Amino acid sequence: MSTPSTPVELPRLDDFLCFAVYSANLAYGRAYKPILDELGLTYTQWITIVALWEQDEQTVSGLGDKLFLESNTLTPILKKLEALGYLERRRDSRDERQVIVKLTDAGRALREKGAQRTLVQATGLGAADFAAARRTMNAVRDRLIDHVRQADG
Repeated sequence: MSTPSTPVELPRLDDFLCFAVYSANLAYGRAYKPILDELGLTYTQWITIVALWEQDEQTVSGLGDKLFLESNTLTPILKKLEALGYLERRRDSRDERQVIVKLTDAGRALREKGAQRTLVQATGLGAADFAAARRTMNAVRDRLIDHVRQADG
């Protein structure tokens, strides 16, 4: 004689951390859109400029590593930003294989627009909670990258 089994409760969509990250990313995108539309930039162009504010005159490969972007994705972004007058690209005189990316005055001036400050406030998180959330997401990202690297071999 068999006993009735307890039905297994399946996880709900909101139980998935990956969905929380995905949906938060979409929400950030929607919140950034009017700000970036005003600047004439995409989000990926914006974070490229932010990375150059942090460290100007980077190689394309170094910038790609920082942004988690492959060269074939980053190069069109850099070309567009160069056409908009926000950065310059030049060959490294010490190693012609490397391309150096440098902000122009117009690219540096974008920092004054304050887009990041607006969205930090929009999260409703205090400074400590915002920093903790950022640290947690960075740790999740780094562990997932390590996991994939280990699985690849």
